[in-house]
Amino acid sequence: MNAVHTRRRRTLLLCAALAAGLVLLTGLALSTGQVEMPFTDALRALVGLGDAGDVLVVQEFRAPRVISALIAGAGLAVAGSVLQRLFRNPLASPDVIGVTGGASFGAVVLLATGASQALIPLAALGGGVLAAALLGGFAWRSRMAVSRLVLVGLAVQAGLAAAVNLMIVRFPAELATSALQWTTGSLYGRTWTEVRVGGTAIALTVAAVFLLHRQVSVLDLGDDSAGGLGLDPNRARLGLLLLAVVLASLAAGLTGPVAFVALAVPHLVRFLAGPPTPATLALTALTGAVLLLGADHVVLHLLPVHGLPVGAVTATLGAPWLLVLMIRRSGLPQRRES
Repeated sequence: MNAVHTRRRRTLLLCAALAAGLVLLTGLALSTGQVEMPFTDALRALVGLGDAGDVLVVQEFRAPRVISALIAGAGLAVAGSVLQRLFRNPLASPDVIGVTGGASFGAVVLLATGASQALIPLAALGGGVLAAALLGGFAWRSRMAVSRLVLVGLAVQAGLAAAVNLMIVRFPAELATSALQWTTGSLYGRTWTEVRVGGTAIALTVAAVFLLHRQVSVLDLGDDSAGGLGLDPNRARLGLLLLAVVLASLAAGLTGPVAFVALAVPHLVRFLAGPPTPATLALTALTGAVLLLGADHVVLHLLPVHGLPVGAVTATLGAPWLLVLMIRRSGLPQRRES
């Protein structure tokens, strides 16, 4: 009981610290740039108070980008946490099993048709669902165990990435530049329309994941135990998988397929806060939001390269993490001394 109480208290303290850090980081992101302004003036401009020029800069140019980073970071992290528990595989994440590859495919197809970019979240959602359907179809035909679906997901991701690259090569130059920037994960040029549509859908999906968290906990006990407790494991797993796919696809539709946020954040939260609970799921969302917003701040103000997409920073941070994780999970037997 003392250990449970200690973990719960540590989780709440971490949530409070991250929430405070999120406010500070948001204020920093809103106040820095070509037009500098005091921290407090930026926060006041966010709600329409203060100098008219500050209000214009903050509300029209900086706030949509910042809010997109917060929403998408939280959505990707929660989606990664759900997928890792459903697949019972620490390498499961939307950018590994093909979901974000499918979202990229859908968005690039939309760009190729010349349709309004306001429809990108819907196109990304359609592509993500397509990737999930391919994954499920291959797994069902081969009767593959849930824990090994990541292998099929890697193949789906590679195939969709190849299709996206082929389309980009065939695009006219102006479309190719836009598509290439989007497929690496970028927060550039976000609008309030995208924030309202994508943000509302992501918020509702995250709320649904929280409401169904008890089902995830029951599935952790195994299918036999879940069935004994009155839960249909196949139906519950399918519903939760669909929620995770929708969440990751919508997040990718808002920011592009930002890599490694969904993979790394759940591991970091488990390391800091212990076994998964509803509180650690909230901590996961906060951590993802802080990570993506922090990476975007690094791109904008701390790196000498102009126009670098935020996905390049998260991939640079995540690649060593993935390597370490794969080495630790390789399960290679230790050599015994003779």
